[in-house]
Amino acid sequence: MQVQTEIQKDISASGTAGPVKSAARALDLLDEIAANGPGTQLQLSQRLSIPKSSLHALLRTMVDRGWLQTDPTGSVYQLGIHSLVVSSAYLDGDPVLARAASVLDEVAGATGETVHLGRLDGADVIYTGKRESIHPLRMHSAVGRRLPAYATSLGRALLAEMPAEARRDMVPESIAAITPNTTTDKDAVLEIIDRAAYQGYATESEESCMGVRCFGVALPFSHHAVDALSVAVPISRLDNGREDLIIETLLSVRARLAAVHGNSLVR
Repeated sequence: MQVQTEIQKDISASGTAGPVKSAARALDLLDEIAANGPGTQLQLSQRLSIPKSSLHALLRTMVDRGWLQTDPTGSVYQLGIHSLVVSSAYLDGDPVLARAASVLDEVAGATGETVHLGRLDGADVIYTGKRESIHPLRMHSAVGRRLPAYATSLGRALLAEMPAEARRDMVPESIAAITPNTTTDKDAVLEIIDRAAYQGYATESEESCMGVRCFGVALPFSHHAVDALSVAVPISRLDNGREDLIIETLLSVRARLAAVHGNSLVR
C-alpha cells in the first residue's frame, strides 16, 4: 500500500472542509520570517512552537520550491525569490493599486514628500505603494511593511471611517509603544480617531517613526474604505504653510476620487 504524504494524512485527519495542518504551518512560517526576520531551524522551531523534527521536512520542501532560501552556511532560513514573484503578481493584479498609481504620482509631485498607499488588514495597516521624497532626508519605509493601524495616519484615517463601536474594538486595551512618542492610552487614541473622523484626515507625529509627521486620508475605492493615502514629512522641514498645503492636497484628492468613483466602486 502506498505510504501517505504528510499533507494527505492531514487531509484524512481533518476532513476536506477543515484546515490542513502542514499547509497552515507553511503559511505560519512565511508570516513569521516576514514579520520577525530569518532564523535557524532551532530558532524557527522555538518561535513557532513546532517540533524541530516536523519543521525539517517543511523547510527542505519550501527551499526546494523557492519560497525560502538559506544563507551561505545553509543554516539560516529567509524568504526566497518565489515570495517576491507572488507578491509582485499581487501588486500588478490589484485593481485599487492600478487606480491609485496616478494619485500617488500627483500627491508626490504636489508636495515633494514621501507618499504611501496602505491597506487595512485586521488591526494593522500594510504599505502597498510608495513614492519617494525628492529630498535627501526622507522616511525609511518599504512596500509590505506592517504597522498597527492605531499608530499611523493611514490606519487612523481608515479607523475613522468605521462606526464608533467598531473603532473601539480595533484598538487594543494594552498598546505597545513603537517609539517614545506613541500614544499608548486607548481612550486617548480613540479621541484622536474621533477627531480624524470630524476633520476628514488623520495625523500622527513621531508615533511610528521618530522625526517624522504624517497626514492621511481614506480613499473611496470601496463601500467600506480599506485603502488610505498618506504624506510623511520630516518635522525639520515642516511649517504651518507646508502642513496646510499637504492637508489641502490630500482632501482635494479624496473629494475628487469620491466624485469620480462613487458609483463605480471596485469592491
